Amino acid sequence: MNSSSFFFSNSHRSKLMADLVGPRLYSCCNCRNHVSLHDDIISKAFQGRNGRAFLFSHAMNVVVGPKEDRHLLTGLHTVADIYCADCREVLGWKYERAYEASQKYKEGKFILEKSKIVKENW
Repeated sequence: MNSSSFFFSNSHRSKLMADLVGPRLYSCCNCRNHVSLHDDIISKAFQGRNGRAFLFSHAMNVVVGPKEDRHLLTGLHTVADIYCADCREVLGWKYERAYEASQKYKEGKFILEKSKIVKENW
């Protein structure tokens, strides 16, 4: 057997690692409950209550609180706080409605605050 058959390209090696370790996830900082997939990040350029935040297309294992109107940096939105389903830590919010046309893309999306989540399987 040729020894070169044991070498893999970087992209192939990354796929092998993902298959062995599982998908890259974000978890609650308090209890490590899985709350989102890295692949669901839309943007890392958002502002939360306590600093940087990420916009995600999906979240899991969260509880959505009551809707309320909030004046955010980008205008008036109807949002609902999201909590970890296990420990009830506030992790961010869900955009329920955007009142300005340029902000409609946020509807149904989730903000997770960077200080409230940790990386898993990286």
